[in-house]
Amino acid sequence: MEKIEHLGIAVKDLQKANEIYSKLFNQEPYKTEIVESEGVSTSFFKVGENKIELLEATNPDSAIAKFIDKKGEGIHHVAFDVEDIYAEMERLRKEGFTILNETPKKGADNKLVCFIHPKSTNGVLIELCQEIK
Repeated sequence: MEKIEHLGIAVKDLQKANEIYSKLFNQEPYKTEIVESEGVSTSFFKVGENKIELLEATNPDSAIAKFIDKKGEGIHHVAFDVEDIYAEMERLRKEGFTILNETPKKGADNKLVCFIHPKSTNGVLIELCQEIK
């Protein structure tokens, strides 16, 4: 893993959250995107070298909707950049981690993504991201 790619924050209302974080960071999000496969609408802020992703559920069956119902709004995941997502998934499986995807899928911000189950990582949902080239 090369670096933290972004922190994902689950929110109930993306428009209101964008207003709050725009004031906090003194800038507008640089990108908004709907990821149909995950049932989310997202926005991204660049803060120095770091990125923050806000995620709002677009349907009640999405992982974000379930997360908010169970835990409320807040940090949802930590995402890490990887050079080769397939190799990293295989390495982590061999190390005993539970990978939630059989194969990577297209995520937001032009990335291939997969997730590691929080039960494998002390309660933190980990996302692996690889830039689609």
